[in-house]
Amino acid sequence: MDDPNKLTRAAGTLSPEDYEEPRCLLDMRDPEDPAPVRSIDVRRVIEKLDEYQAKKDWTGAERHLAFWLGEARLGNDLRGEFAVWNETMGYYRKRGDEEKACVAAQEALRMIPKLGYGDAVSGGTCYVNSATVYQAFGMPDRALDLFELARPIYEKNLTGGDPRLGGLYNNMALSLVSLRRYGEAHECYKKALSAMEGVPGGILEQALTLLNIADAVVAEHGPEKADKKVEQLLDRAEELLGAADPGTHPELADAIAPGYYAFCCESCAPAFEYYGYFLTAKKLRERAAQITEELK
Repeated sequence: MDDPNKLTRAAGTLSPEDYEEPRCLLDMRDPEDPAPVRSIDVRRVIEKLDEYQAKKDWTGAERHLAFWLGEARLGNDLRGEFAVWNETMGYYRKRGDEEKACVAAQEALRMIPKLGYGDAVSGGTCYVNSATVYQAFGMPDRALDLFELARPIYEKNLTGGDPRLGGLYNNMALSLVSLRRYGEAHECYKKALSAMEGVPGGILEQALTLLNIADAVVAEHGPEKADKKVEQLLDRAEELLGAADPGTHPELADAIAPGYYAFCCESCAPAFEYYGYFLTAKKLRERAAQITEELK
């Protein structure tokens, strides 16, 4: 779990000691001088990763992440490496690979003090990403500690119209529900819904939050007492998911990527199915499959 080269080797690429050449004897630079930095194009790395994921090309996505992690290290690009680790933990979280997701989270967290990001939004985002990994794999206490580190950073530096703020509150609430701290969870969910009101395309995130609230209500009160409230929440979530489709609402195309919308449809389908909304679940899966096919 502590080997920083584990992910690159697992994806079939070389580790740094395999491709770094020994220092030339004629090189007159001071060995203690910092190595020159050759930065990677992080935006392009993320865009290409999104393309692989939209097409469900998991092998290509893993090779892509491993390659750019190696390039960032080879170029002494700490910021680039930090960004790739953040993308890597999210990728393996979605794929359900606990070990690799946790390795990536640990590596990214270790880099925060190196980069001086302890009070920066970049550091806060890493705390949130890592917390989401731990929450996904059944470690809500550890997740909540990281969310608590991110919260003051985000609340100080981000406005209410920033989607990252809504994401923090939504994911933090999931950990609070897991710990049966329902009152605090509902406060976070309210803040998440409010934060996403001013975000372009925020209706999609609001739909996801409503489904999470339904689960929280059932966990707190039981299925029978929560029945009417759950029905209201699911009806509203279904309505928002339909209104967020960039295919039928082209004005949202710049705010909601088709691949992400397809991912959300697939993610939401089981929740509707669980509560007996079988037709809705079927429609969401069919829409996700249609988008995925169109993106190939």
